[in-house]
Amino acid sequence: MTKAVVLGAAGGIGQPLSLLLKTNPLVKELSLYDIVHAPGVAVDLSHIATPAKVEGFLPPNDGLKKALTGADIVVIPAGVPRKPGMTRDDLFKINAGIVRDLATGIATVAPKAFVLVISNPVNSTVPIVVEVFKKHGVFDPRRIFGVTTLDVVRASTFVSEILGDLSLTPSVSVPVVGGHSGVTIVPLLSQSTHSLPAGFAQSSLEALTNRIQFGGDEVVKAKDGAGSATLSMAYAGAEFAGKVLRALKGEKGIVAPSFINLAADKTGGAALQKELGKDLEYFSAPVELGPEGVVKINGLGKLSDYEKGLIAAALPELETNIDTGVSFISPAKL
Repeated sequence: MTKAVVLGAAGGIGQPLSLLLKTNPLVKELSLYDIVHAPGVAVDLSHIATPAKVEGFLPPNDGLKKALTGADIVVIPAGVPRKPGMTRDDLFKINAGIVRDLATGIATVAPKAFVLVISNPVNSTVPIVVEVFKKHGVFDPRRIFGVTTLDVVRASTFVSEILGDLSLTPSVSVPVVGGHSGVTIVPLLSQSTHSLPAGFAQSSLEALTNRIQFGGDEVVKAKDGAGSATLSMAYAGAEFAGKVLRALKGEKGIVAPSFINLAADKTGGAALQKELGKDLEYFSAPVELGPEGVVKINGLGKLSDYEKGLIAAALPELETNIDTGVSFISPAKL
């Protein structure tokens, strides 16, 4: 029996994410936790005719511990959403403490669970979770993931739009590497399964790249202060969680992008660092998943000159983001 837990289940991402997990046939038990409303969300979802048993928990009476007990996979969308004019760095000041406290709960109650971090800024919150797990002596780099799937979802959708056929979207695959904010998001459009139209101008390529990198801003602006990318993020989170669940059940050959600690695969991680020319501790790359988490970290493949430039531009900011997360928990390391 597979137990999934959503921490931050009553929020804008948490509710649709919980709904999608309730409909996943691989989930047999679903625990929802939040500082408010989680029991109500759980009762609502429990009326849906799928096998998963749903329970909701609040902080009193060891609610976090009860929610996490026996967890196989924990998804963390908890935190405040982005508002107009707010950067992911602004978010860090608020969300870092939230993620730290939830990570402490996981490390003490369910240290073997797969941890999927959605809370922004992912480039910094994933290192926070890792440092907490290290302090508790339970760190396994194969089991902690930053969810960057939304960048791939956007890339696939936007390429399909350019090709004039949205029915292609499920089959369009564009590798997206680097991180999960702004210029750290590097879509490798030259490696798309569906080529862009012949004669696609460089200016159009740059505009498409920018749209993928800053798609979140597009949503924040369109919602006019009423929210951020919640529904698309919930979809992307459920997609990645589904792949982890399938790998947990023994399905082979599942490859998905994720922002991970490169120690998850020392050989592949070292090869990737050599490609980058930088000893980064974290990077978003396509990873092969298995019953124990990351099996293999894949390399970047053949890059265009433009993509090489994008990666070079991403590395300094990515390094700063990572250091920000690490120093929040372990300042002595820096």
